[in-house]
This record gives sequence, C-alpha cells and structure tokens, in this order.
Amino acid sequence: MDKSTPDGKPDDAERQRYSREFKIEAVRQLEEGKVSGVQLALMLGVKRSILYRWKKELATHGPDVSFPGTGKVRTDEQAEIRRLKRELAQVTEERDILKKAAAYFARELP
Repeated sequence: MDKSTPDGKPDDAERQRYSREFKIEAVRQLEEGKVSGVQLALMLGVKRSILYRWKKELATHGPDVSFPGTGKVRTDEQAEIRRLKRELAQVTEERDILKKAAAYFARELP
C-alpha cells in the first residue's frame, strides 16, 4: 500500500530545512511588501502559511531567539522539559531493571 500525505508526498519524505538567515530574509521581503505573500512563497519555493508562521515567530521572539535550529533551547521551560524527559527515561529504565531482578529472585526462593 502506498503511504502518502494528502498533498501526495511520500509519508517518509524528509522535511525541507531552511537556514535561519533564509527565514529572516524571507520575512524581510514579506514585510517590504513589493510582492504578495503568495508570489514570494512561489519565488522561494515554500508554502505561504510557512512564511506567515516565520513572520509571527520573528515578531514574537525577536531575531536573536527565533529559529533556534536543532539542539538549541528557546526558553528555560523547554530546557526543563528536556531535562525532565531525560530523567523520566532513566528512571523508567531503572524501574524495568528492578522489575526483572525482582522476578528473577522470586523464582529462586523456595
């Protein structure tokens, strides 16, 4: 069975990634207003909704924080979430090991 998204792209197709500079320049051109959002999106090869999402993010967070890229944390809350997820994974692994050990020792007892 052919797996594809509603727009016809394969489900496992890799998402296009754009550099921070590309996004900032695209938003700058959008704000200049020399061409419409639709025209700019066609020229840049991105969806119009993506341009407006970038514009909103840049307006909300500013140029220094927007578009952090892989591995960067935007806020303290996000850093805390990442730390807690790592801790949860470790505790879950420890719990699973202890369950197996308890089952093993329970079989050994007469």
